[in-house]
Amino acid sequence: MSDTINAIVAENIGGKTKGALKQLKVGDLPDHDVLVEVAYSTLNYKDGLAVSGKGKIARKLPMVCGIDLAGTVIESRSRDWQPGDRVVVNGWGLSETEWGGFAQKQRVKPEWLIRLPDAFSLDQAMAIGTAGYTAMLAVLALEHMGVVPGTKEILVTGAAGGVGSVAVAVLSGLGHQVVAATGRPDTHGFLSGLGAGGFIDRATLLEKGAPLQSERWAGAVDSVGGITLANVIAQTVSNGAVAACGLAGGMGLPGSVFPFILRGVSLLGINSVYEPRAKRELAWARLATDLPKEKLAAITAGIEPMSKLPELAEQIVAGQIRGRVVIDVNK
Repeated sequence: MSDTINAIVAENIGGKTKGALKQLKVGDLPDHDVLVEVAYSTLNYKDGLAVSGKGKIARKLPMVCGIDLAGTVIESRSRDWQPGDRVVVNGWGLSETEWGGFAQKQRVKPEWLIRLPDAFSLDQAMAIGTAGYTAMLAVLALEHMGVVPGTKEILVTGAAGGVGSVAVAVLSGLGHQVVAATGRPDTHGFLSGLGAGGFIDRATLLEKGAPLQSERWAGAVDSVGGITLANVIAQTVSNGAVAACGLAGGMGLPGSVFPFILRGVSLLGINSVYEPRAKRELAWARLATDLPKEKLAAITAGIEPMSKLPELAEQIVAGQIRGRVVIDVNK
């Protein structure tokens, strides 16, 4: 086993924190119980912020970036995991407080791991990644609140992004009438192929609206936040629900309590980072049955080398990437 590995490491250089490709020793890795040979990671919006330095993600430095990884166990001090097990890690503070998946090898805690369903290859797992896993958690949350296919539409904001594209694919496959909110008309064909039956310009959701608006959405998956989320809540039907899992449009919620106390709308927060193993396993099991392979292939923008991550990070933060980018950590 080689003593050195390549990784994308965020460091403070000249007062700026950015991620760059560098070599580490295996002995530099955290002293966790399971050593994984990483095959693939992926590029999420949060990764873009961390690598580009446009967001303060790492809470300590140096930090190996990347909130996802998929690979094979090669060493284990845990009875739960054996060499040869195919595993995936999403969240758990990777890239923030724990060294992450943009590395050829990584040591992780046993409780972070889940077994990858046989339905997926390692690169398919990272085409899904935290974004797709989060989308499935949002779908499960809506189902738990009684949002089922019916006469009213489901809205997906940020529809051309990672979370949004998987949400459109899964919800439409379950029989929902999905409306996609996007500011990019050139993505309409892509989203129609995933199952979107209608579109709304994201700009209309960025205009400050009344506390209560015309009821339209039986439910929604929102990865934007801010004014967009406030308007979506105000447009949700009585006893509907909105699953919120992002803040690309801001951390605030400039709305009213009216939708909650006059319509009984539920706002469901999705915390994909620290969900327990049972819920993670359920989400991945449902992805294996409810995310058609042809739609996953359409969502996958391609496999890119880890060496290209600084450039890709700038692109995803600028909103120039559609769908999911898989990262080959060995290139």
